Amino acid sequence: MPSDLHTPLLHQLKQDLLELTRQAGFDQVRVGKPDDLPAARNWLETWLARGFHGEMGFMARHAHLRTSPQRLHPGTVRVLSVRMPYLQESPGQALKALEDPHQGYISRYALGRDYHQVLRQRLQSLVQALQRRAQDLGWHPDASETPHFSARVFTDSAPVLEVELAQNCGLGWRGKHTLLLDRKAGSFFFLGEIFTDIPLPIDAHSNAHHCGTCTRCLTLCPTGAIVAPYQLDARRCISYLTIELKGSIPESLRPLMGNRIYGCDDCQLVCPWNRFAQYGTVDDFARRKELDTTTLCDLLSWDTNTFQQNLAGSPILRIGHERWLRNIAVALGNAPANIRSRAALAQRQSHPSALVREHVNWALHRLQTAPLAQSRAPSAPSGI
Repeated sequence: MPSDLHTPLLHQLKQDLLELTRQAGFDQVRVGKPDDLPAARNWLETWLARGFHGEMGFMARHAHLRTSPQRLHPGTVRVLSVRMPYLQESPGQALKALEDPHQGYISRYALGRDYHQVLRQRLQSLVQALQRRAQDLGWHPDASETPHFSARVFTDSAPVLEVELAQNCGLGWRGKHTLLLDRKAGSFFFLGEIFTDIPLPIDAHSNAHHCGTCTRCLTLCPTGAIVAPYQLDARRCISYLTIELKGSIPESLRPLMGNRIYGCDDCQLVCPWNRFAQYGTVDDFARRKELDTTTLCDLLSWDTNTFQQNLAGSPILRIGHERWLRNIAVALGNAPANIRSRAALAQRQSHPSALVREHVNWALHRLQTAPLAQSRAPSAPSGI
């Protein structure tokens, strides 16, 4: 490693990184140090001790690696944090999707291809392009060695505290809903990281937060999962309930889920900073036609093969057909009763899965006994 970390070569490579990042489809990159994260360690330990992670045991495993990038990838001297916007419509349009109880609401990030695959491929391409450029410039970590540097890419796929690292690199600040926010881009973006041993110049940044006194995300969370600023009880979060939870959804929370069948965006949709949300430019995240105007009744009718075919390459596949039906049954139980929805649910009463049958029977009971005025969970206000 050179004694002077600010050589003209490294500065030129840093400038080239900005262009290479854009070519790979990312709209921003920041470079930071792989320092230990003591504040994040304390937050994580407290969060786990309170049981807020629910059944997500992977959050507790390798917790020591999450707050120490150099342990996760020895030799790391820099963290490159990148972001890629995915929004295909305005937050106001997304809010309107919550107003139709006969349509299933799917978190905006999951309407296209699985971001894990898309970002990983593009991060690898970015690393390869950066390595070629470093070689062209004559980068040598040691005068006796051939030009090279090591790098490892991450995108929500390893024990990495992405938001904390992005904040430390200057890509934004952690909002009260615990997601990363940026004044010029909101929060509708994916994050990715590159851990590397090449000592690129570090970006200067401010540690300022800009949520101010706003508490919209707390007060408008459908299930009250944001129990305090910067504290999320995942066990109440609709994203957790519809994606991570493998068993039965607590009955007390089902009526609060409305028509949300995969994930939830409410805390982002009501955030004032998302007036400035950037739209995605990568075609992979465009909404697939199978999820465009399909009703809840039609979605409930999908068999396993149809589910797998229509959602090939989608992140939704990870929950499997059983939980897909479970989630849709809850949404139908929250919708106004009509003959078609009752018939659709009745056809699933004999499903082999006890989990599916339980939620179907709950929904049928709701449609048969609850007054129409109580059969739908309120949507977040469309004030953005």
